[in-house]
Amino acid sequence: MRAIWKGALTFGLVNVPVKVYSATEDHDVSLHQVHNKDGGRIRYQRKCEVCGEVVAYQDIDKAYDDGERTVVLTADDLASLPAERSREIDVVEFVPSDQVDLLTLDKAYYLEPDSASPKAYVLLRRTLEQTDRTAIVRFSLRQKTRLAALRVRGDVLVLQTLLWADEVREAAFPSLDEPVRISAKELELSASLVESFASDFDPSEFADEYQEELRVLIEAKIEQGDALDTSETFGDHEEEDTGGEVIDLMAALRASVERSRAAREGTGSDAASKPAAESTGSAKPKTVKAAAKPAAKKKPAKAKAS
Repeated sequence: MRAIWKGALTFGLVNVPVKVYSATEDHDVSLHQVHNKDGGRIRYQRKCEVCGEVVAYQDIDKAYDDGERTVVLTADDLASLPAERSREIDVVEFVPSDQVDLLTLDKAYYLEPDSASPKAYVLLRRTLEQTDRTAIVRFSLRQKTRLAALRVRGDVLVLQTLLWADEVREAAFPSLDEPVRISAKELELSASLVESFASDFDPSEFADEYQEELRVLIEAKIEQGDALDTSETFGDHEEEDTGGEVIDLMAALRASVERSRAAREGTGSDAASKPAAESTGSAKPKTVKAAAKPAAKKKPAKAKAS
């Protein structure tokens, strides 16, 4: 594992240098979309809904939408906010472990001692075990302030981020307010059924059957020769340079329409010059729609020329 963050646990005058590692990973098989006709990769463009242009990352800002108004936040606006760059994990309080609601637990991280002597680390770990307490801490990660629970797992201290109180929805179901009568016999039978399924939980006894079968299916198709050379799933077009020129989609469509119209009328460049002049104005929606089909043939040649 590779450490994603370095800092120090602090409570009172005690300072415990630590390295932080992600404690979990996703085991799902990564899939992408392809055209069912020829297996070609499906790509998505960052297209502006106002001007129709494909926009480079460098020209994209963030915005907040409340349903009626949109507030654009530029890179300078966001940079003006106070960035959280502290390298300390500050213990706010020690609480009984059973008071930490499992519903609020989020991302988990392992903490490794990062000093010549792990004595302070081991002392904190044993203290948490002996007192059956969990430390509630504050720290910053990726410029965001986080609330987390510091607890013990085996011989390791685990930092588990917590959802903020307003991120947990209230379970307000009117059906639960209706009075329900449970007899002693029903409760006894139910408890007996639970006892018949009683066991000690061992997560290693469970497996993600869907992902296992998916891997078997993929291997079987490869063995049968039912696979494509990955290089063949990519088109011959040049990759978009997100740091360079922004592609003017509307201009490419208009140019394609002009060429197609000139070819049909057989009047050459003279016939194409008039639409070219008109294209500097606002294009009607129906004109763009009609141009969509011929543009698919002419666009690669146009892109190469530009």
